[in-house]
Amino acid sequence: MAEAGIDIGGELPQPWAEENIKHADVVVTMGCGDECPFFPGTRYLDWELDDPAGLAVEEVRPIRDVIEQRVRVLIADLGVDISA
Repeated sequence: MAEAGIDIGGELPQPWAEENIKHADVVVTMGCGDECPFFPGTRYLDWELDDPAGLAVEEVRPIRDVIEQRVRVLIADLGVDISA
């Protein structure tokens, strides 16, 4: 991610915060399936991706790039202006 100008060095995976999910329009999951909480009226997208754990950076780059492309499509689909 640092190659893309994004510093996630201090970040760790976070558990689902149900209070946040209740207020979300869209929830993107990456393979949690039935283990994720479900709230009616919320749009859920499950992006099946290879797990980058233990992979070399050369193997993680394509996964990162797929996520970026999907995020860009989702942003456009939601009509969010990210130009600012």
